[in-house]
Amino acid sequence: MRQTQTVGRSVQRKEGREKLTGQARYVDDLTFPNMLHGVTVRSSIPRGRIKKIHFEHGVPWGEFTIVKASDIQGSNHVALILKDQPFLAEELINHCEEAVVLLAHPDKHLLEKARKLVGIETDPLPPVFTIEEALAGKQIIWGADNVFKAYRVEKGDLDSVWAKADRVIEAEYETGAQEQLYIENNGMIAVANPQDGVTVWGSMQCPYYVHKGLLPLFNLPQEKIRVIQTETGGGFGGKEEYPTLLAGHAALLAWKSGRPVKMIYDRAEDMVATTKRHPSRTRHRTAVSKDGKLIGMEIEFNIDGGAYATLSSVVLSRGTIHSAGPYFCPHVRVISRAVATNSPPHGAFRGFGAPQSLFALERHMDHVARELGLEPDEFRRRNFLREGLTTATSQLIREKVDLSGLLDHALEKSDYHAKRERFARENPGSSVKKGIGFATFLHGGGFTGSGEKTLASVVGVEATPHGQVRVLAASTEIGQGTNTIFSQIAADALKLPYEQLEVAQPDTAHVPNSGPTVASRTVMVVGKLVETAAVALRDLLIGAGLLPAEYSPEQFRQACAGYIEKFGQLRANSQYKQPPNIEWDDEKYQGDAYGAFSWAVYVAEVSVDTVTWETHVDDFVALQEVGRVMNPILAAGQIEGGVAQGIGYALYENVVWKDGRMANGQMTNYIMPTSMDLASIRVFFEENPYSYGPSGAKGIGELPLDGPAPAILNAVENATGLKVRKIPLMPEVLMQEAKRGAHV
Repeated sequence: MRQTQTVGRSVQRKEGREKLTGQARYVDDLTFPNMLHGVTVRSSIPRGRIKKIHFEHGVPWGEFTIVKASDIQGSNHVALILKDQPFLAEELINHCEEAVVLLAHPDKHLLEKARKLVGIETDPLPPVFTIEEALAGKQIIWGADNVFKAYRVEKGDLDSVWAKADRVIEAEYETGAQEQLYIENNGMIAVANPQDGVTVWGSMQCPYYVHKGLLPLFNLPQEKIRVIQTETGGGFGGKEEYPTLLAGHAALLAWKSGRPVKMIYDRAEDMVATTKRHPSRTRHRTAVSKDGKLIGMEIEFNIDGGAYATLSSVVLSRGTIHSAGPYFCPHVRVISRAVATNSPPHGAFRGFGAPQSLFALERHMDHVARELGLEPDEFRRRNFLREGLTTATSQLIREKVDLSGLLDHALEKSDYHAKRERFARENPGSSVKKGIGFATFLHGGGFTGSGEKTLASVVGVEATPHGQVRVLAASTEIGQGTNTIFSQIAADALKLPYEQLEVAQPDTAHVPNSGPTVASRTVMVVGKLVETAAVALRDLLIGAGLLPAEYSPEQFRQACAGYIEKFGQLRANSQYKQPPNIEWDDEKYQGDAYGAFSWAVYVAEVSVDTVTWETHVDDFVALQEVGRVMNPILAAGQIEGGVAQGIGYALYENVVWKDGRMANGQMTNYIMPTSMDLASIRVFFEENPYSYGPSGAKGIGELPLDGPAPAILNAVENATGLKVRKIPLMPEVLMQEAKRGAHV
């Protein structure tokens, strides 16, 4: 008998019981016999040459394992996209907090004392700290021009439109860095020796990234490197590329000492040394007709990559592609660059470049509407993408997109028009100004262009003689519900109870490479592979004559037992196959950037106190179309969490830089919103199933970071008239803008 469908229902989370009862074991819960603890000795200058490393008296140095760059037998670079970042600095220092020396000892307290007794003598070199300084090129710190990567997107003939445009409107926008602030800090344990190779356990998003990074470091064959993800307390992109560096450090110490080594960052080290969201600067020049139609968009989008390239090229790529948003414009040019500076490298963060470029775009759309004398919603309606139109990369929209309908529903649920009129009447006599604003946006699911085809992800599904089914994938559970969703997908594909499914712990020795847990691809791309592999396993049993087309769970168990007795292992794999009609030109950066987009309208209602200049979000409506909602509670949780991070990005989370170092690297002075700072976040979904996603699902995880910041600042401008074009919107920024003479 067909079991009750689980997709679309809020079933119990697979890992929920273990987390609630404390049985879940994170990396710092693990211990090994004879284990050492490891720490990193870091640079204190942003740029310079290492002259000498000395070890001062005060600890018994003979008891310590000490690793320097000269101890590395393999390649001293983090294998990612470019080979520019060393595991340990050997001659040049390129940022404060650069790793120079590693120490290990059984006593954590003595280890901390020893760390302070390592001296690094340097000859300082002139640093570069901002995007503007990098592009000016007075100091060349990377390559020929301080540019890690540049893209150019061309559509139509932009140069022909300026003379015939009725209006040309220009403005610049700025976003700051943002710290991921996952609950669990970065941590790794390594066991390493020439006989057995290297095994690491740790908190991570991408086990195969770590695996790839350790191979050249130790110059070992693939089977001698094993990476195991432990329970992970959040990632948000901060545990995408960075864990490779920490895994390498732990493994180098383990290799030299011959003992297991655990390295766990405290919060202060994690905040100052690891990657953050890229700061950005965006310039818009927009040509419009008198009837409010976009006819030309010129966008210059620059991001600060920090000292090493890490993932800046792909962050830049997504930001570039999303920079023209959900609008049709016949003539577009986007020029973008990721530049080098002497701050710690910036890297992956939820949204991956799109929050930066969409902030600029959605603030600019309100600006253009105001200049044309149009309401913000009316101007957008005249320019929305719809089926049959093309994006900035000339991707033809083939899905039925109803952005005007989404906008109608979001404005209705937020009571937008009535509140806008009421606030206009009430604000003049009050020191607390109320405002309401919105943002409309899109987010592409999966790797860009040919990325998924190149990655060629693989997923396996296997069964035991008792009929228990296990999903084998490298996609990680980091709090977002991967294990639950994969189990729901496989259960429905196999017509089995949800309880009969489980998901294997990601371990490169046992699970295939299903790609990284990034880019809103886990459900849409990997989930589809889970579905396909599950169907293939069922078909194996049917093809063997052991299972009828319609079957009960008990019949399935009997069939599994019979198959395994006769043939041995019962397992089916599936590999990614690109959906039809996707064509992408990597050279021209044109074509089908993503298999599908998710679409959204977010509306923010705010209060601005013109005495303290504090801004508070009073109400937030988040409406999105994400294909099919797989698990309503998990989906709503993803949106609520993303919006909360977006509110922090907009109003609170100000990374203060001083000479290339984060000066407020503690949670006492890096302020993130608490539950008391957040309004009610009202989440709504509309479904439009995507035929190449499992049960019609599309990506959801990154989308909610794209819309909050521009919606909030659009609301602040509605409340105060202040045209602030940078985030985070600190009270002093608003105060300074008011002093410049803008009306309040």
